[in-house]
Amino acid sequence: MQYSLLLISPEATDVDISPEVMADMQAAFGVYGKALVDAGVLIAANILQPTSASTTVTLRNGSLEINDGPFADTKEKLGGTFVIDVPDLDAALAWAEKCPATQYGVIEVRPSAIVIRDGQWTSPS
Repeated sequence: MQYSLLLISPEATDVDISPEVMADMQAAFGVYGKALVDAGVLIAANILQPTSASTTVTLRNGSLEINDGPFADTKEKLGGTFVIDVPDLDAALAWAEKCPATQYGVIEVRPSAIVIRDGQWTSPS
């Protein structure tokens, strides 16, 4: 079963983080990523640029609207994702617990409803 681990926290640009702490966190994410790869569960991973680099697109009001920045202005923001393939929710929660982002934010663990494999929409299990 595939799960997305959604890393939600204040952005580094919103809090005072020293270069040493940032280097330690980057190293911790390197170790975490390697552990996911070594366990054979990692499908994909992305650490996102700050929301100041984002653009929103919608047709909600009947015409194309393109705006700078995130749709919602919140203190905590989506900072990255890990997509993993594990047997069940308990295994996904165990990997979420090991994620360095739990030290300063939350990890939302969400199962995939549908995945694309070889260009085809399929069940994630």
